[in-house]
Amino acid sequence: MNFPTTQDGLYINGQWSSGDQHLRVINPATEALLTTVNGGDERAVDQALDAATQALAQWSTTTGTERGAILRRIAAGVQAGRERLMHLQSSNNGKPLFEAAIDVDDVVATFEYYAELAEGLDARQDSPLALPSDDFSARLRREPCGVVGLIVPWNFPMVTTAWKLAPALAAGCCVVLKPSEVTPLPELELASIIDGCGLPHGVFNLICGTGLAVGAPLATDPRVAKISFTGSNAVGVQVMQRAAETVKGVSLELGGKSSLLVLADADLELAVELACGGGFFNAGQMCSATSRVLVADELADEFLQRLKTRAEAIRVADPFDPDVEMGALVNQAQYQRVLGHIDRGLSAGATLVCGGQRPAHLPRGYFLQPTVFTDVPVDSALWCEEIFGPVLCVRGFSSAEQAIALANDSRFGLVASVVSRDIEVAEQLANALQAGLVWINAPQVIFPQAAWGGYKQSSMGRELGPWGLAAFQEIKHVVRAV
Repeated sequence: MNFPTTQDGLYINGQWSSGDQHLRVINPATEALLTTVNGGDERAVDQALDAATQALAQWSTTTGTERGAILRRIAAGVQAGRERLMHLQSSNNGKPLFEAAIDVDDVVATFEYYAELAEGLDARQDSPLALPSDDFSARLRREPCGVVGLIVPWNFPMVTTAWKLAPALAAGCCVVLKPSEVTPLPELELASIIDGCGLPHGVFNLICGTGLAVGAPLATDPRVAKISFTGSNAVGVQVMQRAAETVKGVSLELGGKSSLLVLADADLELAVELACGGGFFNAGQMCSATSRVLVADELADEFLQRLKTRAEAIRVADPFDPDVEMGALVNQAQYQRVLGHIDRGLSAGATLVCGGQRPAHLPRGYFLQPTVFTDVPVDSALWCEEIFGPVLCVRGFSSAEQAIALANDSRFGLVASVVSRDIEVAEQLANALQAGLVWINAPQVIFPQAAWGGYKQSSMGRELGPWGLAAFQEIKHVVRAV
């Protein structure tokens, strides 16, 4: 793809413009400069919030049917631009083209799902509430919470945006979106699609920029009724602290250190594929990465050998290589961070089974071999902290109770996976795991109908499903004397 030398990074009140922040956008597979995005700062945030506040009176009173129609137009626009969006994802993020295709399809499905929910709102509005007294009547209203700030990460551009933006618009909220400064290009293209879908000016605004320049003022401004943030726990704490100054609503989707449990009766071939998918998809840059692989002692040796063989066979390559299985990490900082975790894991006494280095055939780009450790101390950072790279830690267990204890011994609780031929036992383990989503004998498939979020420090609130819509609604009851 050809990229302009510079790009506008502000979409405010229906107009594109440039700010004073210059964001260098790099192709992680080649380390080459793609373009420079001219983003904004606190002044741009102020302008966007002015526009969103003015647009709210009109947008919040539209019908759910009207909002649903626009969401369907956005879904159709994304579908029509599928190939370009896929290439932008791969160029900017470093993920293989086939993974980018999954992302774009997820965006389409999410907007279509929330269009359906929006269209169903009108019939549910002002629904009666039964009271214990015949002297009063009551009705229930679901109303938009107001102007919302959406702050999204770099690992799944557009996907995380859709998970927040679609329900916010369906609810009748006006939006200021801050994309990651690392991967703004897919979000800018999505904004261009939205621009042609009939939203009144000011309902949707986008500001590229850093967390300090854009995210911080967005979190503190009293005109923002709610902040929805996806990213690291450290930044999530800062968002909460800033939001507390004006007591605004906060939704957080943060880190994970999730487990895959391989029981003694598991299909080993399936277990190995699920371990690789859970650890190496998107080069392991997933909050849902099942980077702790817990294997029944009876299977541990054979499983580890099969996993080593499969991991070493994974083709790490340029995202546009037709045979690619795993692409690049997103940037140099993330690449160095993951290498640092690998070095510290070795220093802590872990045994490197395979990987841990740059592939010999890729002298440039932020590429790393799929990496597997065993003998990892349970108090080491490699076992306890989110790595956000293609690194798996394998440990045996002697009983289901021990597996559950190991899996739940974490400050996170986002997802988990179970592999077993005994579905009854697998279901029991799923019930015992402290996680918001558990897969049984399944890859990490995510449907917009099912909630996304986790226990403990993994999240505050839920996204997707009807819970995602409710996150942008206020509940009002009207009670009157009869």
